[in-house]
Amino acid sequence: MSNARLPSARVSRPRALERLVTGMPTSDGAGVKLTRVLTQKLQRRLDPFLMLDAFGSDKADDYIAGFPDHPHRGFETVTYMIAGRMLHRDSAGHEGLLENGGVQWMTAGRGVIHSEIPQQEEGLMEGFQLWLNLPAKDKMSAPWYRDFAATELPRFTTEAGVEATVIAGDSHGVGGAVTRDTTAPLYLDLHLPAGASFAQPLPAGHNAFLYVYRGELKVDGQTVPVRNMAILANDADSDGVAIEAATETRALLIAGRPLGEPIAQYGPFVMNTEQEIYQAVADYRAGRLAA
Repeated sequence: MSNARLPSARVSRPRALERLVTGMPTSDGAGVKLTRVLTQKLQRRLDPFLMLDAFGSDKADDYIAGFPDHPHRGFETVTYMIAGRMLHRDSAGHEGLLENGGVQWMTAGRGVIHSEIPQQEEGLMEGFQLWLNLPAKDKMSAPWYRDFAATELPRFTTEAGVEATVIAGDSHGVGGAVTRDTTAPLYLDLHLPAGASFAQPLPAGHNAFLYVYRGELKVDGQTVPVRNMAILANDADSDGVAIEAATETRALLIAGRPLGEPIAQYGPFVMNTEQEIYQAVADYRAGRLAA
């Protein structure tokens, strides 16, 4: 964690805002209410990212039942808890308590069955879950899991007063908690004072988006309201993204290198072919998924 105030990164040709996306209210698990921001129809456009869910409520009935045992194969889940407590257990023998400001990074690989159960009966529970695809060569890899407490996540503050948490990738010379060579994900949580600007270099070929969960941003002169995702254009000559906060604002900036591989999804299984999906379902029904 860095306490130094860092100069803003230089971006001379910032990306344009391609379009805004409003999340879809839905429920998952045992009835947990959430907003699906990155839906299945956007998977190709935002490759290697498969899904982003935002959840947040101070009503226990919206979240108390949690996510009982369910399977995954072929991708990674990144759960970022802003407020609340969630207990993770899985068939690979991992267990961890995710608390305020913490991150849980799980590689499902060839298969894992896990549960995510709230450890509170009242109060606010808020956070995000991102699904990151695995390349074909890694889809049947061994499951992996790591909990990061809030104090373990690298942070820095810019000269403009923007506070950044680097969950993955690299920003302003600060390396994130997790790196991935193939997909090269960048995952930042940005807290911007009113009127503050922030710039982040990005390779032109990487897909990128912002999600505003407090306040309001401007990108390329266009407003991104709260609870909206801004998909950033892939301009060949662009070198990054530049944002400005109209009011005190919090937003996620997420980017990564696209895999360019076929995507076959059936619920919690994401593979490259339908045959691999049939195999995943057969393995789950036969009890082989987490073996």
